[in-house]
Amino acid sequence: MRNIVVIDAPSNLGLRPPAPGAVPGCYKLAGALREQRIVQRLGAFEGGVVVPPRYDRGDWQEGDGVFNAVAIAAYTPRLADRIEHHVRAGDFPLVLGGDCSIQLGASLALRRMGRYGLAAIDGSADFRHAGNSENIGAAGGEELAIGTGRGQRDLSDLEGLRPYLRDEDVRLFGIRDDDEDRAELARLRIPTVTVGELREWGAAELAGAVLQTLETPVTDGFWVHLDADVLDPEVMPAVDSPDAGGLMPDELAVLLRTLVRSERCVGLNVTIYDPDLDPDGTAGALLADLVVGAFTDVTDEGPPATADRVG
Repeated sequence: MRNIVVIDAPSNLGLRPPAPGAVPGCYKLAGALREQRIVQRLGAFEGGVVVPPRYDRGDWQEGDGVFNAVAIAAYTPRLADRIEHHVRAGDFPLVLGGDCSIQLGASLALRRMGRYGLAAIDGSADFRHAGNSENIGAAGGEELAIGTGRGQRDLSDLEGLRPYLRDEDVRLFGIRDDDEDRAELARLRIPTVTVGELREWGAAELAGAVLQTLETPVTDGFWVHLDADVLDPEVMPAVDSPDAGGLMPDELAVLLRTLVRSERCVGLNVTIYDPDLDPDGTAGALLADLVVGAFTDVTDEGPPATADRVG
């Protein structure tokens, strides 16, 4: 089994402020999951922290494009360096965010290495771009568009590698049935599995069927992106945009386990959970259990025997 290496990517650069003068609290995600002993429970190795630039939108105004773009453009290659190092070494990076803009780091890293797919488990498609919206600004709601080459060039063409992902190599799981981007994604032939479809056909069956399309020889592997807002607010209210109609924990558990246990899966990132919105830590504990269970089938026991790997 590959070594799991936990990397902290505590960037909140891609989200709008929750209130005037405040910053998004998702940068605390990694610390909160570490408080749940996720590293020890997985018997994982330490991959360190890729420290992001300061959150500062300056005098940004609507219509100026993506805010914090210079900071994100600087951060993405540094995060990519760390991820690329571990993937090339044969490790399995588990990246703890952060908002969804950290996915650009993984996509850039893998694009440097070859052709890789993406399985995004997300409550929304994060496909906002200038061709379908006038509200460009938050990269955390635009990272899939940026990653497939539709965003502004200072983010979508880093190192001249645009696009980092091909449309045909992307799979989306867990978007709401009324997601506004479904029609465009269908025209582009980017496969989506909505919450309703997952329930109609069964999480295990659909995940297995879609997994076969990701395991084709045309790609070198695939990455999994997990946004906590794929869960229903009943169990995961601690996100910036809690939308009803999401997955329940048992459904996500089957989906996530099926994907990350594939030999072709090369890494996973976890995003958007905001500890500031979870004062008793219940949602964070659930998220940690789901991630640990995806790899180990153990959610509430002590650390495995390999926990001495952690420094």
